[in-house]
Amino acid sequence: MMTEIKELFDLDKTIARELFEGKTYPWEVLDEIKAFILKLGPTLSPEEYDNPSEGVWVAKDAKVFPSAYLGSPCIIDHGAEVRHCAFIRGSAIVGKNAVVGNSVELKNVVLFDNVQTPHYNYVGDSVLGYKAHMGAGSITSNVKSDKTLVVVKDPAGAIETGRKKFGAMLGDCVEVGCNSVLNPGTVVGRNSNIYPTSCVRGVIPPESIYKDKDNIVRKK
Repeated sequence: MMTEIKELFDLDKTIARELFEGKTYPWEVLDEIKAFILKLGPTLSPEEYDNPSEGVWVAKDAKVFPSAYLGSPCIIDHGAEVRHCAFIRGSAIVGKNAVVGNSVELKNVVLFDNVQTPHYNYVGDSVLGYKAHMGAGSITSNVKSDKTLVVVKDPAGAIETGRKKFGAMLGDCVEVGCNSVLNPGTVVGRNSNIYPTSCVRGVIPPESIYKDKDNIVRKK
């Protein structure tokens, strides 16, 4: 089934690899991110990571701008950049060389290495794979308007997640166009592109170009 972890991510590209062990679907990690960070953080080398406040670990070669807010718990990995007015609410893992940009808000997320959320993004209850990129203003919507539990609409059949809050799962190297909205339970396969200003839901196959809900084409 396309939504399985192995079809989305190269788990060697994240400090959170152990978090995904034993899981079938990536959203199964969402309830465990906080506890995982609090377990992993104290084991990180003090020669490599600062611990500026309780539950917060920042690699010494990461760049965190003075106006950024780092809520507990979180881990900012090597080479990452957290820019002005970024708001990390907590339960966030920011991978190596990842970018958390101006006024970006993160909450209960895993950003794999080299992920870019550079401009006015909201990413909540989500996992973004290696080198995934969120265009300016694109967001993950993590709660349905009717507050019912999120269902992933996979081509092989609907998958009940049992979760009220669940944003998006982006596979490795996914490109999301500017000002797009990823609706609750969106899963985008590896190497796919989402057109700007899109409203996306369900499962988008790998190696696809999403133009609109009725026009999803395979890359050539």
